Amino acid sequence: MPEYFLNQEYQNRTYQREAVNYKEFEQCTFRHCDFSSCNFIDVTFIDCHFYHCNFNGAKINHVALRTVGFHDCEMKEVNFSMCDKLIFDIAFDDCILDFSKFYALKIKDTVFRNCSLIAVDFMGADITAAVFDHCDLYRSEFDKAIALKTNFKTSYHYTINPQKTRIQKAIFSLKEVKGLLFQHEIIVADI
Repeated sequence: MPEYFLNQEYQNRTYQREAVNYKEFEQCTFRHCDFSSCNFIDVTFIDCHFYHCNFNGAKINHVALRTVGFHDCEMKEVNFSMCDKLIFDIAFDDCILDFSKFYALKIKDTVFRNCSLIAVDFMGADITAAVFDHCDLYRSEFDKAIALKTNFKTSYHYTINPQKTRIQKAIFSLKEVKGLLFQHEIIVADI
């Protein structure tokens, strides 16, 4: 049985490899914590928020994220695709998620706000009705993704192949539409 923590606040902690294993956190807040050395096993976060935390390179293969918000966090090279898929509900504000993976995950309605998503793997993911608000999507991969009604309107640097990605009713800005035409080698010029 996992150790259970309710409505706790954690600040300025550096967690070692197995420090949070076999624990369940509900309605907890983490501020300025470092999880980069962690190799999570059987960890659950429910209704939790992370502020200014470092997850760079953390192994989160066995983590349940249920209504979890990340704010101003660094999460480079994190593989979310092996997280527990039951009630997987996350949101990101002002985070750096470069080189992370959401491969084949169902992350419908997820909000990414003011995030750096450089070279992030969304291949095969269901990002239906997700919102990418002012995000840098340079070299992010969307092949075989389902992006129905997904909002890319304020994001930039994306390249999405409409022949390999389902984008019906997705929203794009006219300024960045060139990211949908790259495979055709069409040049879009401003007048």
